Amino acid sequence: MASGRGQHLTEGDLPAARRLFAAGRYDRLHQVLPGMVARASESERTGPVGAGRAAGVWVLVSQLAVKEGEMDMAAAFAVRAGTAARRSGRPVLLAAAARAAATPLRRTGCADTALQLLGEAHDALDTALRPAAAVLDASGMVALTAAYTAAQAEMPSAAEQFASLAEHTAARLLRDCGRLPAGGELSPAQCLLYRVGIHQKLGEVDRALAYAAGLEPTALPTPERRARAATDTARALLAADDVPTAFAQLQLVERAAPQEARRPSVRALSAEVAARRPDLPGLTAFARRTAT
Repeated sequence: MASGRGQHLTEGDLPAARRLFAAGRYDRLHQVLPGMVARASESERTGPVGAGRAAGVWVLVSQLAVKEGEMDMAAAFAVRAGTAARRSGRPVLLAAAARAAATPLRRTGCADTALQLLGEAHDALDTALRPAAAVLDASGMVALTAAYTAAQAEMPSAAEQFASLAEHTAARLLRDCGRLPAGGELSPAQCLLYRVGIHQKLGEVDRALAYAAGLEPTALPTPERRARAATDTARALLAADDVPTAFAQLQLVERAAPQEARRPSVRALSAEVAARRPDLPGLTAFARRTAT
């Protein structure tokens, strides 16, 4: 992944960068991304394979920008990801690009556009007969992203429909493959995690907390996902006025992935805890550690 190694992306560049993201090592990821972005720009011009690798890089840059609250950058790189994915001719990559685009779209009040993109990406995936595991994985993750997008747009029926579709797809993936494929994202635990956020967004706090109670963090494969579970649970607990337990969840965020606790959206939750219960033991030290 070193920036001086060749002008084009290699097969191992993106998986190595994605491992940094999954581990919550955003500082290290920032160090390697400039070289990867330069090589991705060159690779994108070489044909479908290079365009596919570039699409993966643009998705990753977009996801990192979301983590840092940079919605304009996230949107711009998601568009680049979609363009490269179409050049690659691979619907699975187009699905990843649509998911990347959905986040800045829904956060800027364009949920309808996000759902349209996700629907088009889902329709392009061939899930008839016996699809490859990667296709089922992409299909289920698109459905989960659509469910969360619909929930944020206060569309409960659509959110439930998409979430159920994802759960059925996860079950099919397990049934067809016998186990969850390495490198995939879709799983029953991932569906539970999304359910916490979906129902919190819909104002169904009791349902959100019920799903959170059924989620075993060790079933989530990466520190980034375990931190996300604790973050979403903290949001639901704050909505339920259980501030001390919400703070306990924020501490779990820091334990899972310290740099996750420094994200702007997580620091906002910490500030809410401090405003409502400044007397909580350990809060001042936690706020100091996660301030930068």
